[in-house]
Amino acid sequence: DEVFVTNALMDVMPVSLLQERHLDLGAYQEVPQLQGNGRSPDQTIPIKINRITCKKGNPYQMEKCDQIERSLIKKYRKPLWRPFIKAIQEYDLIQNGDKIAVCISGGKDSMLLAKLMQELQRHGPLRFELVFLAMNPGYSEQNQQQILDNAALMDIPLTVFESAIFDVVENVDSSPCYLCARMRRGNLYQKAQEIGCNKIALGHHFDDVIETILMNMFYGGTIETMMPKLHSRNFEGMELIRPLYHVKEADIIAWKDYHQLTFLQCACRFTEMYENQPSDLGGFKRKEVKALIGQLRETSPLIDANIFQSVQSVNLEKIISCRDGEGRHHFLEKYADGAERPQPDMVE
Repeated sequence: DEVFVTNALMDVMPVSLLQERHLDLGAYQEVPQLQGNGRSPDQTIPIKINRITCKKGNPYQMEKCDQIERSLIKKYRKPLWRPFIKAIQEYDLIQNGDKIAVCISGGKDSMLLAKLMQELQRHGPLRFELVFLAMNPGYSEQNQQQILDNAALMDIPLTVFESAIFDVVENVDSSPCYLCARMRRGNLYQKAQEIGCNKIALGHHFDDVIETILMNMFYGGTIETMMPKLHSRNFEGMELIRPLYHVKEADIIAWKDYHQLTFLQCACRFTEMYENQPSDLGGFKRKEVKALIGQLRETSPLIDANIFQSVQSVNLEKIISCRDGEGRHHFLEKYADGAERPQPDMVE
């Protein structure tokens, strides 16, 4: 196998031309120019080393991976790259010196996140490390192999570890999906911390955010949302970030279909058991909410933006009660002190 180096201009050259010198990712190196255009092989040019990859001799995989990467900053720059960068900047998700574990489930969202994070690391102004962490919670051999095949195709170097989460939640009658998600996150936090990471990045997208808002209202009786980042309560010094916070699921699906990629759906045994059953069987409330939002979009194209805006424009003077780290607060606390009575608005 030949090893190739890619510089900031996306020129590719064999490492053999680098005369066996030490390569430092992100640093500028004096390397030989390729022959042609009047240049001799003993001339040198400074390039910034962004990537070192081992090509496995499969021209199809090499070409496919290049197409996927180029599409993120060209064809899908507006729907994918720009909202990804917007979330990074708006919520200050990444800092210099971070070591981030990008958590790979094998689905379309986490695989897209991995490629976007790679592109940001190669071409962005921030200097940070990436680990692509994939947990096998008990996948079938076929599903696990699909994850490995997709990672190889997309040039994502996985760090895989095992757990027995599916065995634990398989016989749980109440909220198995919630328990599975909590256990998986805990295992990912623990493994990421063990390998020196200070953050984990998850692939939740914009649709997940607005669905969570409605789920909390309908089934939890609260007004809450999925936050773009948060501190871990159980793993000191660890943070969780969601760089796809502004990316819409329809655009992820369009990117996936354009490249004819096949990713895992939820591959747990519980889901597979009901794969051919009605969508509401088993209490899949997120599917119900997703379908409801889809119906509302037909009459109001702004429904997504309005749901999202609702948790950014909370007027505490029009809330019966709320809670924070100091406890619960009721509107009568200020009202009884003689505060000015809230004036009705048009909605009221």
